[in-house]
Amino acid sequence: MRFIRFALKGREGLAVLDGSAAHGFFGDEPGYPGGLSALIREGAQGLTRAAAQLRKGAAVNLDIIDYLPPVDHPGKILCLGVNYRAHGQEAGIAAPPRPTVFVRFPSSLVGHSAALVRPKVSVQFDYEGELAVVVGKGGRHIPVEKALEHVAGYTILNDGSIRDYQLETPQWTIGKNFDSSGAMGPFFVTADELPPGGAGLRLETRLNGEVQQNASTADMVHDVAHTIAFLSQAMTLSPGDVIATGTPPGVGMARKPPLYMKAGDVCEVAVEGLGVLRNTVNDEA
Repeated sequence: MRFIRFALKGREGLAVLDGSAAHGFFGDEPGYPGGLSALIREGAQGLTRAAAQLRKGAAVNLDIIDYLPPVDHPGKILCLGVNYRAHGQEAGIAAPPRPTVFVRFPSSLVGHSAALVRPKVSVQFDYEGELAVVVGKGGRHIPVEKALEHVAGYTILNDGSIRDYQLETPQWTIGKNFDSSGAMGPFFVTADELPPGGAGLRLETRLNGEVQQNASTADMVHDVAHTIAFLSQAMTLSPGDVIATGTPPGVGMARKPPLYMKAGDVCEVAVEGLGVLRNTVNDEA
């Protein structure tokens, strides 16, 4: 199942995508099944029920809607750094023995087709295509062998990074959380549509049509199951939490000369089975 959170003329809605056709309801309509985070908390049965209900709704014109980040109000957005070996090599960083974790906040993310914003204070605006995991069943001290049972589904994340601010301090948080500097979408895809743990998926990032990143999720240092188990040692994972699993090699910072995003650029992140997250780039007003 593929769900789309969207807005049109100030009204928010939820749709289900079947092939190229989408049907759904606005939040103020009687048939609206509830927000996606609430449905995720209900588990697979809740999502299946919602999909059946949404198919009874009106057709949604995907050419005129505003896509919203698929998960509404995620409690946590946890991100992994240096989680592809070749990316660590290009950055001169050894593969970490444990996941390297930082956070993003919802204010830093826009939806599919929205504009990423390059801030006034920097021209080092980098792309980072990633597979993102959406937690379904919460828990603490989750064993590795049970971890994938806690995955509701997946989406795509562009972990847009303001490199000079990211590297100005030992902590990466500031450079990862400029307003509207990253993107998530276009769909929330339930876990049953992908290989377990999203393993072996092709990930490609294109800037103005030219491929910059091309890798397989099989090359992760820490896979989805081990990442969930590790994170849950420290904190209770909750339904709707998002885990971004890191970016492969090919980032702009590592290129010679560096390649950074600028106003007018188009950045696309394609992940096999999840579609294409496409965003233009604007300068901050």
